[in-house]
Parts: sequence; structure tokens; C-alpha cells
Amino acid sequence: MKTYSKKYLPLIIGAACAIGVLIGASLNFSDSPETLFNGNSKRQKLNRLINYIDYEYVDDVNTDSIVDVTVNSILTNLDPHSIYIPKADYQNVAQNMKGDFVGIGIRFYTIDDTIAVVRPLPNSPSEKAGIKGGDRILFADKHQLFGKEISNDSLTKILQGEEGSTVNLKIYRKNQDSLFNVSVKRSSIPLTSVDAAYMLSDKLGYIKVNRFSETTYREFREAEKNLRKEGAKELVLDLRDNGGGYLDEAVKIADEFLPKGKLIVFTKNKSGKIKKTYATPDGDFENEPVYVLINENTASASEVIAGALQDNDIGTIIGRRSYGKGLVQREMELGDGSAVRLTVARYYTPTGRSIQKPYTNGNKAYFEDYLQRYENGELKERDSINVTDSLKYKTPKGKTVYGGGGIIPDVFVGKDTNFERESLSYMLRGGVMDRFIFDILEKDREYYNNLDLQSFKAKEIVGPQIVDDFIAYLKEFNFDFDALHYRNLMQRYLKATMAQQLFGTNAFEQIVNKKDLMLQKVQDLATSS
Repeated sequence: MKTYSKKYLPLIIGAACAIGVLIGASLNFSDSPETLFNGNSKRQKLNRLINYIDYEYVDDVNTDSIVDVTVNSILTNLDPHSIYIPKADYQNVAQNMKGDFVGIGIRFYTIDDTIAVVRPLPNSPSEKAGIKGGDRILFADKHQLFGKEISNDSLTKILQGEEGSTVNLKIYRKNQDSLFNVSVKRSSIPLTSVDAAYMLSDKLGYIKVNRFSETTYREFREAEKNLRKEGAKELVLDLRDNGGGYLDEAVKIADEFLPKGKLIVFTKNKSGKIKKTYATPDGDFENEPVYVLINENTASASEVIAGALQDNDIGTIIGRRSYGKGLVQREMELGDGSAVRLTVARYYTPTGRSIQKPYTNGNKAYFEDYLQRYENGELKERDSINVTDSLKYKTPKGKTVYGGGGIIPDVFVGKDTNFERESLSYMLRGGVMDRFIFDILEKDREYYNNLDLQSFKAKEIVGPQIVDDFIAYLKEFNFDFDALHYRNLMQRYLKATMAQQLFGTNAFEQIVNKKDLMLQKVQDLATSS
């Protein structure tokens, strides 16, 4: 493989970037990827430079990497959300948005050079075959999976395969005298985008969506129908920290709440062509109370839902001002396994407002907008939100809404005023407890695996000693905070993480949400209505 000459590396990259900036303003994106760098003298400059370096330059240079740098430079000069996806990353990115994969369906850790099952996924081939949390997979067909270095990518390739094909596993389970064999038939495994769906009260249902993939609307509809059967007449749609995804999936969910003929969203492209999307006659929650939770990380497709409901005077938007991304991307392949996600249009809410926040000050300022919001106090006080009168709009019922930087909620709920507790909550939700809890479960796996969710919730499960052990565990990683003030918080998250490993994300959210400020506000509003 060709490598850079360290001496000339800055000069080469600088030249490539300069050319990227030069042609960035002149590219005609109606061209196909195959002809992107052909057709006129400006585009041919890049081709010539790459050829000169490839064939004439004194040292061997990886010109593929120079092209990657140049493509990134071009996109950086367009907008913050037009991005390049290298060939090495494309498959993982595509699979994450596809919504499923073919495999056996387990969560696992590598512990002491052995594959340890955290839990089989619900209704997966592994669960149906009797695999349990704590099992060690020692062999898959003829592949030895212990006692040697094996990457997660390699393991994934071994356990995944053609749908309907069989993999023969040899498993060790604690308290059993000998290894045993299990044959598992691979099938399609969903990458779920609905984290939780459960009843908050006799009539109030709750659904949390983490992103919009190809299967999100189908998952949402299934969750919605199940909640209806349990008596849900009102719904909480939790879109906090949802960064978006496929716009069509979000539109379908918005349609569940809007009467026929209501405008959901419209897009406008470079030539001014407008495409409008209206609600259909379908929708199980039309004209019924809905509460949408948003925060500063709610973006893109999530904001389409919040904006569509707010502009049509449907439901109540609760939380903090959303991220402010109103650009539509389309993925375009570049012919070598890589791709770009290029901004091709802007979207607008029904009243005509664009919620895209400014990016004229460059990408760095754009992505550091959160810090500015924190410093000006808007994460704690609604009155600190900066609005522009020229971007003021009115809904059909006369409610004032603003464009130019996210969705401002109807009911504001500030961040926890205790910054240390708020930071700790984010850290604990991020998975720092996972390995610690796995080790706790391993001490009495048979007992924990035989618990049902109702019994688990009723028992203390996580006592003071486990909390003390976790505090000591954190100190090994130099986490510095006053633990005595947050014992109850840690106890709740420890139990929630244990529930997640035993029963899944739905159980995790139920336990964590018991002290959630936004949900407390929802329940207050629902009770008073």
C-alpha cells in the first residue's frame, strides 16, 4: 500500500484542500457521481493533480486518501450536514438506518477472551434456542471463540450469515457439568428504534423513539396498537435526543395525529420547486391529546413532527428549544463504495417557517451552539431564548411561533439546576454501569435469570452495598464527584441498568423515568385537563 512522504504531506493536503475550495462553488450536482470530476476544465484540474502525484511525484503517495481529504474539504464549504461517508464506514452506516440485520440476536461482551452473552434479544433465534444471559459461546461451527484475539467485526461475520442458514454453537453455562450444543437458525433481527412503550397511567401511554430508520413507523404502530389495547386515550411521544433520520418515517408518525388534509411539511429545492405533504385519513390518535417531548438534541425529522403538530394547533410540545436542523439530505453513491449525504432541499413547517439555525459563522460555531445556549441561560429559563420578530408566524388559532432556530416548546421545562447531578444522569444513561452490573448478575445468574419483571420491580434488588461497590468502581476510573449527594440517583440507574440486561430497554426506561421532570409535567397537565 502506498504511504505519504511525511516531509511533503502538509503541502499535498494543502494543495488538495485549496482545489477543493476552488471547485466547491462551481460543482453542478445534477451530474451523476460517475461524471462528477469530468466535463470542464475546472473539474479536470483535480484529476490532473492526482495523476501528476500518482505517476510523477518522487515518493509513493496514497492518492485515495488525498481524494477523501478533498471531498471532505468541498463538503465543509457547503453546509454542516453535507457529509462524506468513506467506503470503510458505509456498510455500518447503511445497516444502522436499514433497521435490521441477519444473525442470531444476542448482546454480548468479551470477558477474559471469551464471548459472554448479556442477553438474547426478544423473539430472536437465540432466545428461541434457549440461550440465556451469562452463557459463554466457545465455538461457532468450527470457529474457536475463546483464548485468542478476535475482533467484534470478525465475530459479527461468524455469527451473521444468510437468512435461514444454521450455526452450531458450543456453550458453557455456569452450574452445568458439561458443555452443550445449540443449533441456531439465523433470521432477520430488528435494530429497534422504539426504545420503550408502556402505560404511565390508566389512560396515558408513552412511546420513546430514538431515531427514524426504515422500520420506525412499523415499530411505532405496533407500540401504539398495544397501548390502545391497554386503555391509552392520550399519548406521550418522547423525541428527546432523537437526531432524526428518514423524513418519510417521521411524516407517517405525524400523520397519526393530524386530520385528513392538514399540511405536515413542505420542502423547497434549489430551483424553488415545492413539494407538499398532507395528512391522510388514517391515524389512530387524531384529535386526541398528545404530548411531544423535545430537548436541545431533538433534530431534523423529529422537529418535523413537533413543528407539524404545533403549527396545526394539535397537542402540546413540552421541553426545551430543539436543535434547529431544517435541511434535507439525499445519499448519493460515488462509485467506489463511498457516498455523500448532500443537502438537496430545505423543509418548512405548515406555517412556512424554516427551523434551520444559522451556519454562516462556520461549522465550529454551529456545532458549539449548545455551549452558547447554556451560557445565555436558555436551557434553564424560557425568557432567555433569543427570538427574531421578523421570523414570527401565527398558527390557525393565533398562537405565535418562531422560525430560524429550532422548535420552541409550548410548555418549557428547564434542565436540572444542579449541573453535577444532570451531568451524572447523562453519564449513567450512557452505559458506564453496564460491565459493573454484568459482574453483579454473574454472582447469582440462576437467581436473576428466573426473576420476572413484576417481581424485579417489587424487590429492592440494588441495596446500599451495591451502591458503595459502584462508587468504589467509579473511583478506579478517576470519576470525581460527591457521591453521598447522589446515592438515590445511582441506585435508580443501577436497578434500571440491571433491568435492561435482564428484560430490555422498555424496563430500563420505566425505572429511570420515575423521577423525570418532563414526564411529571405531562402528568400534571393530563390530570388538570
